[in-house]
Amino acid sequence: MDDAFPPLLHELEAEIMEEAWARDESSVRDVLDALNGRTEVARAYTTVLTVMQRLHTKQMLRRERRGRKHVYLPTITREEYIEARADSQVDALVTEYGDVVLAAFTKRMSALDPKRREKVRKLARRG
Repeated sequence: MDDAFPPLLHELEAEIMEEAWARDESSVRDVLDALNGRTEVARAYTTVLTVMQRLHTKQMLRRERRGRKHVYLPTITREEYIEARADSQVDALVTEYGDVVLAAFTKRMSALDPKRREKVRKLARRG
């Protein structure tokens, strides 16, 4: 099992995190209403509550008591999550395939147009 942080998110976890990132802080009801407003199949309050509690356990959300309810706040930004997951996936590929995957990345880089190649290089220097 992958215990790396941040964890790979399943579909509903990802939907909930997208809503949490968009709001900065949210209650279960806020997220439930937003999700149900975008779909024909309504989700139950208890389903969203359970997933948000699991995201808290996975340290993706921080829970704070506000009066009679809990408010959930993301522990990392969406951009930090994407970057960390990409690093984790690349590490897994390099571990599994070694130099072959590095050669594949090099070929892929060489095929990029110069502007995109420079953008990727800047992203790499940032890390």
